[in-house]
Amino acid sequence: MKAALFAALFLDAGIYLVTWFRSATKTAASAIPSVIEVIIGFITNFFDTLGIGSFAPTTSFYKLRKLVPDQQIPGTLNVGHAIPTFLQAIIFITVVKVDIVTLALLVAASAAGAWLGAGVVARWSRRKVQIGMGLALLGAAALMAASQLNLVPGGGTALSLEGPRLWLGIAGNFFLGAIMTIGIGLYAPCMILVSLLGMSPLAAFPIMMGSCAFLMPVAGMRFIKENCYSLKAAVGLAVGGVPAVLLAAFLVKSLPLAAVRWLVVVVVVYTAGAMLRSAFLERGTPVDATPRLAEG
Repeated sequence: MKAALFAALFLDAGIYLVTWFRSATKTAASAIPSVIEVIIGFITNFFDTLGIGSFAPTTSFYKLRKLVPDQQIPGTLNVGHAIPTFLQAIIFITVVKVDIVTLALLVAASAAGAWLGAGVVARWSRRKVQIGMGLALLGAAALMAASQLNLVPGGGTALSLEGPRLWLGIAGNFFLGAIMTIGIGLYAPCMILVSLLGMSPLAAFPIMMGSCAFLMPVAGMRFIKENCYSLKAAVGLAVGGVPAVLLAAFLVKSLPLAAVRWLVVVVVVYTAGAMLRSAFLERGTPVDATPRLAEG
């Protein structure tokens, strides 16, 4: 069963890479990332591997540095972080023991949710993306803060789900996969979901990383099809992210992650406010009604 899951992961990643390469070669001149875009990919994927998540910090970097137009950020996140997350999934599914049936069903549910969500978000106007991401970031910050303050259950010891809890897990991960395409990220809410269902927090790592490894290529291909992302920024995330994942997974033994998470909460709240402020200032403009797709 695990071999079949790995085979599906590699097939998913392979199809995604072929799709992205064929699309990117049409605008190859705009595919070379800047140094800062590669650095962002390294930093965000490094901490992503340690369980902090990459979507909210990446969004904060892009917004603060004005590197990617707001309407292109959801697509850029899903397209660019897909390959580093694939490596994370391979590592943690191999290392952490969790029931393979539970893992496979939750992963499949998240991918199905992402396919649905990406098809909707890719056609949103810039203002809708700003509002959606602003609210999503506030939600992500609230979940991270609640986890830091121990306001959510710490989880149990189970490594599998059965019966009603399994169906709740499938439904929950489907929903998380759908809203991830807005840019909320899946790690923090997935960690809370499995804890509420009585699973070990350690079991969340293969579940959330396996989910993202499947759903991000699925969502990414829809954003690529709609040309609704920044090509060079996404390439920067992938190029910087791969070595960061390997470094964090195999070399880093300890970091003051609690302090880093609080810093992320503060930055994410600021970015959410900036997103919502932009949406407020741009209300009534022509872009409010017409979807704006990326130019590559």
